[in-house]
Amino acid sequence: MTEIKILKIGGSVLTDKTRLETARIEAIERIASEVAKHGRRLILVHGAGSFGHIHAKNFGLTERFSPEGVLETHRSVVRLNDLLVEGLRVCGASPVPVHPLSSTVLADGRIDIMEVGPVVEMVDRGLLPVLHGDVAMDRMRGAGIVSGDQLVSHMARVLRPEMVALGTAADGVIFEGEVLPVVRREDLPRIWSQLGGSNGVDVTGGMRGKIRELLDLADEGVSSVIFNAAKPGMVERILRGERGGTALEGRA
Repeated sequence: MTEIKILKIGGSVLTDKTRLETARIEAIERIASEVAKHGRRLILVHGAGSFGHIHAKNFGLTERFSPEGVLETHRSVVRLNDLLVEGLRVCGASPVPVHPLSSTVLADGRIDIMEVGPVVEMVDRGLLPVLHGDVAMDRMRGAGIVSGDQLVSHMARVLRPEMVALGTAADGVIFEGEVLPVVRREDLPRIWSQLGGSNGVDVTGGMRGKIRELLDLADEGVSSVIFNAAKPGMVERILRGERGGTALEGRA
């Protein structure tokens, strides 16, 4: 295990996913402030929200290769990344953008190669790398979408961080109106039908996609947590090591 934390903030927190390229500026500024206070030895990943999913869907990037779609989807997610990086800089952090398109190769939609070394070097030098859901080249499909959730799970497998946390617009995994404190793979048959997708356009699977990624990660010995990053102070609490939301753990 390495003394690195991985935090992902969902696109549903940072953007209005029902409206093309509509950032929630107040949420970006608040989260930037909370991260800047406690974001030591941190890798930050954010979702694309309405800055990527809508373009990807319009160009059909999950079904066919589109050179124009690759360019426009990437340009869009970079615009959101710029907003978050600038917010972090203003709050006194030392952020640097890291664009997965330039460092990741997929094979049938899953990460085949991702260069993690530069990200670790950034952390070791006191920088805050900020990655994001992106379009990436795919050996089989030409191009595809690499979600922020998949980036998190891949890096966590390689780095074995001390903390993995996903901030969403929900309090955690909700079942029958209650937040589940823990979810394990054996719980899926019982809860799966009640797990939702995502508000707005999402080409990466919503809450179900997150749980798949995190339970696969838990099977390899790395636990994680899903929490509500839309609530003021929750990002700060999670980075301080406080409990909250739903823990995704290996089999009991």
